[in-house]
Amino acid sequence: MEASDLRFAHLLGHEKPKVLLREAAAKNKMGHAYLFRGPDGVGKKRTALTLAAYINCKNPLEDDSCGLCTACRKYFSGNHPDLILVEPDGAAIKIGQIRELKRQLTFPPLEAKVRIIILEDIHTMRREAANSLLKTLEEPAPGNLLILTADLAGEILPTILSRCQIIPFGSLDHKDMVRLLMRENDMEESVAFTLAAVAEGSLGRAKLLWREDLLSLRQEVVEGLLLGQQNQAETIARVFRLSEKGAALKENTSEFLALIRLWYRDLVLVAAGGPEASIANKDLALFLPAATQLWSLGQLHQKLHRLDLAERQLLRNCSRTLVLETLFFDLI
Repeated sequence: MEASDLRFAHLLGHEKPKVLLREAAAKNKMGHAYLFRGPDGVGKKRTALTLAAYINCKNPLEDDSCGLCTACRKYFSGNHPDLILVEPDGAAIKIGQIRELKRQLTFPPLEAKVRIIILEDIHTMRREAANSLLKTLEEPAPGNLLILTADLAGEILPTILSRCQIIPFGSLDHKDMVRLLMRENDMEESVAFTLAAVAEGSLGRAKLLWREDLLSLRQEVVEGLLLGQQNQAETIARVFRLSEKGAALKENTSEFLALIRLWYRDLVLVAAGGPEASIANKDLALFLPAATQLWSLGQLHQKLHRLDLAERQLLRNCSRTLVLETLFFDLI
């Protein structure tokens, strides 16, 4: 990705948010606080950075930033002196972070027309931190624009919601995701297509699956579960090996289990008479005939329930290796 990619022209999807934000900025009618709310990993932060570059571009075009000036390049690198990023510290945004933000906002912007403050994942914000932010959201100092991001499931205080203009974001179109994945990564179209399908509209999740090579491990597990029907000694060794690999993913073990769940969802779909064209794991289609012959629809539902149990056990900080070993033996 280059600095010129932080332009509305290169921002795929989210047509309604782009139109609304671009028109408000062009007419100098921006609100003082926005909440970008939608699925995780669909480009909310990237949209915020694109808006920041547009507002403060030194050589703006008619309806976009130039992508080439020093301001645009600084926003791309994340090093603009008038860009403040507040991310969760561990599992949550804490009151100390909000106090520091409020201190910074007592000073005017250094070089930009508008200082941009991006608070990511504010659904993680602790109540005391959210309450501390309220006054700033209601009446920020001149020359400051606050952009909050949140997913759809997280709870947000009504007092936060009432002080922001809410911009809804949806999942990305699969074709847009394929184009973007190929443009930003050295991957074949077939791989990008699979990532887009199994990530279910989340570009961030697709990039994680690619970065951690989870598609390869998913296929290894699927093959291992099918081959496990043949030789008991080899099955035991295979389960131990795959469990160690899955546990080594640490915080991404849950993402790995979500991929396995999607495979069983595809099996249920086909076993119930659904069209194979609707499956997500199209790159594993050759394994479908053998898998659907092994298990009935009822057995497949039981395996999905077993995956539910494994995910709950991981949330309780049970041993990842032991959870996966038990799970894989149950899935065979």
